[in-house]
Amino acid sequence: WNCNCRLCHGVRTGTLNAWPRTQSSIALSGDQTNWLLCNASPDILAQLRAFPALQPARSVRDTAIRAVLLIDAQVDHTTGLYMLREHRQPLDIWCTEPVREELEGSNPLFRLLDHYCGVAWHRIPIDGSAFEVGGIPGLRFTALPLTSNAPPYSPHRDHPVPGDNIGVLVEDSTSGKRLIYAPGLGELDALTASAMRRADCVMVDGTCWRDDEMIRLGLSKKRARDMGHRALDGEHGMLALLAELPASTRRILIHINNTNPVLDEDGPEHAQVLAAGIELAYDGMDFQL
Repeated sequence: WNCNCRLCHGVRTGTLNAWPRTQSSIALSGDQTNWLLCNASPDILAQLRAFPALQPARSVRDTAIRAVLLIDAQVDHTTGLYMLREHRQPLDIWCTEPVREELEGSNPLFRLLDHYCGVAWHRIPIDGSAFEVGGIPGLRFTALPLTSNAPPYSPHRDHPVPGDNIGVLVEDSTSGKRLIYAPGLGELDALTASAMRRADCVMVDGTCWRDDEMIRLGLSKKRARDMGHRALDGEHGMLALLAELPASTRRILIHINNTNPVLDEDGPEHAQVLAAGIELAYDGMDFQL
């Protein structure tokens, strides 16, 4: 909202070939009727309006969102829950124990929602066991504990514990197709690497192009790695990791920061990503596996 980096300024003035994007949330369904919201971004109201499938209009107040899954407690993944406070029953929210502790303690969002619709919390296991989400038929989920970072307000900041950050492996129980959603991916462990190699589609962290991107622009003193993100460029960057996946794997970058030059569709970074067979997530992106 207050950034005038080259990309933001160019989009505002119409002088850059780039599209604005809202913050990272996705919705998943196994039957095209019942939907799981993965993360609730600050832009959730605009995102709901842009996707009519989530409003079936069967009653005065209605939604096709049957549950919400949170991969962490970060502000950009949880603030949208405030906007869902008019839900007619407690929100079914799936998250790990450490995330629940954050949202009842250092950022007491769950306690605030108790004054409105309330929260029905469901624990996400992080021991590798699969689980199903009530009301979401046809999909099975497995949490992938990630090495990233806890929110700035967390007592775990810079010392994350297992469950502070997860990716999610989603499997269609009928087709067997697999999707991985991991918008916050710092270090890649063996479990996550193996899951990515077996997935049909991966939606992974595309936050920064360079590790020192925010520092170079004078916008932060932190590197991408300090915030729990692996930069795209470099010998050990995300692009190099994605290049190791099977050729048949659909590869999509999500959670792309406004400073990332891949958003400039006339720039060399954008061309490099496309040449590698990698896609950039955009608002309204809709696909079936």
